[in-house]
Amino acid sequence: MNKAHPCTRSRKKKPQLHEWLRLALLVFLVSTTFHAHGQTSGSGTAPPEIGPLLYLAPSGRATLDNTIRELLQEQLGKNVIIRSFKAGQTGQDSGTPVVTIGSDALSQIRQENHKVPVVSLLAKPALLDSWASRSGSNVPGVYQGAPLLHQALAGKIILPHATRVAMLASPDSAVLYEDLLSHLADYGMEGRIFLASNRDDLINTLKRALQYGDFLLAAPDPDIYNPRTIKHILLTAYRRNRIVIGPTQDYVSAGSMAAVYTPLDAMAEKAADYLEMLFKGEKLPPPNYGDRFAIRVNRQGAQSLNIPVPANHKIIEDLRKLTGHSGELRHD
Repeated sequence: MNKAHPCTRSRKKKPQLHEWLRLALLVFLVSTTFHAHGQTSGSGTAPPEIGPLLYLAPSGRATLDNTIRELLQEQLGKNVIIRSFKAGQTGQDSGTPVVTIGSDALSQIRQENHKVPVVSLLAKPALLDSWASRSGSNVPGVYQGAPLLHQALAGKIILPHATRVAMLASPDSAVLYEDLLSHLADYGMEGRIFLASNRDDLINTLKRALQYGDFLLAAPDPDIYNPRTIKHILLTAYRRNRIVIGPTQDYVSAGSMAAVYTPLDAMAEKAADYLEMLFKGEKLPPPNYGDRFAIRVNRQGAQSLNIPVPANHKIIEDLRKLTGHSGELRHD
């Protein structure tokens, strides 16, 4: 038998070594590429960090709810997750903050679980104060309108010679005006509350109030100012050449002369401040107004009563000077 030459054996082993090296290099390249791809997204950037979670309890008015959601997202940043609240979920999750829109949403959350952290928007002031004052039920929130003093001073700016402010209230709602009465004298005015004990007595009481006051100041009082009564109140005031200031910007469209209010973007800013405090575990303040106000004026109504109302920017400048408000005031 012939023996293989030693050189022949060595030549047969070299191709096997080269093949092994090529395979090892291929595995290395594939694994390196896969690892690099897994560390980056398609655009070459790391995925965004996920932030805190909050729920939004809607009012049922889709346009309003969507606007507030967008404003909150803008204030809080895209990393904060905002989800829609579902009835009954507080039984499983009582720690995640809930932003409520309107009085019904606030009542629903507090009745389900009073321990859930809540930030309230657009709730009736009396309801918000009631929940906020209860033990263990701290409810920070943003009032919809503006302080009554701002409303009264807006009336003074529109009617520079006005010295008397009339206020119409029920026996239960007279307390809304008590704090204001102690401040009017600082601005050369005085005020008086006229009590309407029932609906039948409303117009007669209103007539006495209009006879006394240079204008009627209206607080957010649903017992007095509501869809059933507002037409009669405004017509009675108009026939006696008196104007109504307040209670909210919605009533300006119905015939009220003017109203100072907190715009939605200012409410969202304030709500975002409260939420940041909740996320950090800080103690929350009681309900308050936003840091910015706006004013809406019924120009057509002023013209029909021959009242030369100043330009909106002039009203705002004067209101800022009178109140010493350091924040922004804008016209609408």
